[in-house]
Parts: sequence; structure tokens; C-alpha cells
Amino acid sequence: MKRVAIVHDWLTGMRGGERVLEHLLDLFPEAELFTLLHVPRSVSPRIEARPIHTSFVNKLPGIRRWYRYYLPLFPRAVEALDIRGFDLVLSVSHCVAKGVRVVDGRHVSYCLTPMRYAWDLYDDYFGSGRVGPLMRVALPPVLERLRRWDAQSCERVDRFVTISKHVQGKIDRFYRRSAGVVYPPIDTRRFRWDRAREDFYLVVSALVPYKRVDRAIEAFRSTGRRLVVVGKGPDLERLRRTAPHNVTFLGWRPDEEVADLMERCRALVFPGEEDFGLVPLEAQAAGAPVIALSSGGALETVISTSDGNGHGHHDPTGVFFERPDSAALQDAIIRFEGETFDPQAARRNAERFSIASFNEGMRAATETGT
Repeated sequence: MKRVAIVHDWLTGMRGGERVLEHLLDLFPEAELFTLLHVPRSVSPRIEARPIHTSFVNKLPGIRRWYRYYLPLFPRAVEALDIRGFDLVLSVSHCVAKGVRVVDGRHVSYCLTPMRYAWDLYDDYFGSGRVGPLMRVALPPVLERLRRWDAQSCERVDRFVTISKHVQGKIDRFYRRSAGVVYPPIDTRRFRWDRAREDFYLVVSALVPYKRVDRAIEAFRSTGRRLVVVGKGPDLERLRRTAPHNVTFLGWRPDEEVADLMERCRALVFPGEEDFGLVPLEAQAAGAPVIALSSGGALETVISTSDGNGHGHHDPTGVFFERPDSAALQDAIIRFEGETFDPQAARRNAERFSIASFNEGMRAATETGT
């Protein structure tokens, strides 16, 4: 029997990467799971049920709350993981997992994205007002070392696979490597598409700077329309303090409650650029149209009312806004309210990203010699 190791950056909550991990664990039911750190009960029972091997950073003081501050140690930690005796090592990487040292087997990296803060989103994470003066001085050399390590460690990967054509371009640009595309799946069975729509808009997001939830809040400030925000993160208190009365924060909610909100909302608002973005597809599986920035993975998952040249699309599933600012989003909301959307078309679009297609693609990508 082929021995498989799956390496994931960290297990501290259920986000898009952890959804992908669940499906990979289903695909490789005997795989052993390795990660830098694990906060018990922070991920789904499907993940928690597996034996989880952690690195030395898992024992560092305050790691569960302050793990991001240990970032300079992460390359050393992933290299120290004992990955021996495996025929296949599959890294699921948005930070350092793809830098694992593989001794015996073949290394396939399912790259969710090259390290965002080291390459293309530095200002979103560490720009003006986001960190103190000492951090502004200390971070540039740290991130320069991370970039060098990240570029060099990609040589340990035998094959790259990624989540979108958007990230495929980043891997080519930053790593000078080619990558196949296998889209992440969604389980459409979790959602109903035929429920009555109610008069509120929905954001479902981690509350971190690059998600641009502040852009959505500003767009709704003067409209009087109701916006419901689901999610948690370091920006929660700042966003809550500055939000108008028509914006409601629900914090983290269980999957079934998020599905219920998607099934009832007027539309999902997706204000930032994502490398892929499972949330817009989940909303479409629930029959909800999407209002999204015309950038990144949304261009591959949302069918807009216009192709940008004034030509309409058959059975659109959403509306794009072109400029990354709240005024453009506000204009898109007005355009959206003048259109009609078929919830069945949204559901059909989501069904293209099936678990069966994902499994077929990942099997092909991880077979020796393919």
C-alpha cells in the first residue's frame, strides 16, 4: 500500500484551505497529517479525527494566540518535520508547507497561493497604520529572507498543482515553475437553492485586511440597505467600531447557519481579490447571486452580467465591479438591483466545481509519472 503524508501549514480554524484539506483526507483515507501547529478542536471533526503530527513551534509560549508572530521560525519548523518512509508527500501550502524536506517519496504541492505577505500583499498586511514603527523597521529584512527561502524551497517540489489560473500565473511569476490547475470542490448537497430571498446582503469572510471587508461596509454606509457580516479575525473590533447601524456582525457561525444565511440573502458581497474563493461558489450553490471585484479567482467562478465590453452573458450569476473601492461597489449594488437572476443558473454554475471533478484531477496529479 502506498504511504501518503499530507503537510498543511497550520490548523487553527476552518477556512478555505481547511475545506480543501478535508477533501484530500477523504481522497487519501490512510494518509498521515503533518502541520506546524494545531489548536485542538479548532477544525472539523473530520480533520480532528486523524493523528496529527506537529512541529516544535507547537510547544512555544503563546503559540495558539500569537502564532503569526513566530513567522520567521516557520521555514526551520517545516524543514524539521520528520517526513521519512512515504511514497507520496502532498503539501497544501499558502505559507511554508511546500518547503518540507522530502527524503524518500515524490512531492506534489497543492499550492493555494505563494506566500501573500512576502510577495504581493505586503501593504495589505503591514502597510500604513497596520503595524507599529518597530515592526515597520524589522519586517522588510525578515520578509526578504522569507522570499529567498520561498523561491529556493520550491526546488523541493516535484510537481505543482494549484487552485486557479490566477494562482497559476503567480507560480510562474514568482517561482518560475509551471503548475496544473485543479479547482477546489464544494459539496452542493449542503445547500438549498429554492428558498425565498430576503432583503439583506451578506459577507462571509475572515476579518483580515486583504479581504477588504471595510470596502463593503463603506459601500453600505449611505445606502440604508442591510448588510450582515459573518466572520472573525483581528479586524473585527476595528470594523465594528466604525460600522454604521445597518451593518450587523454575527461573528463566527456554524456551517449550517452560514448555509441558511446564503439561502436567504439577496446577494453575497465579495469585496476583495481572492486566489480562488470558495464562498462565492457556496453562495451560488445556495441560489444566491454574487457581487464581486472583477479580479482574481472570481473571474473563474462567477458569470457576470457583462464581459466588460458591453456584451451580456447568458444565465449570469452575478455582477462585477472594476475598481477596488467602495464607490465602485456601491454602483455595482445599484446595477445588481436592476437585474434579474435565476437561482437555478447559480446552482448549475456551482455544480461545475464538483467533488468528483476534484478527486479525478488530484488522482491524476499525484500519480507517478503524470
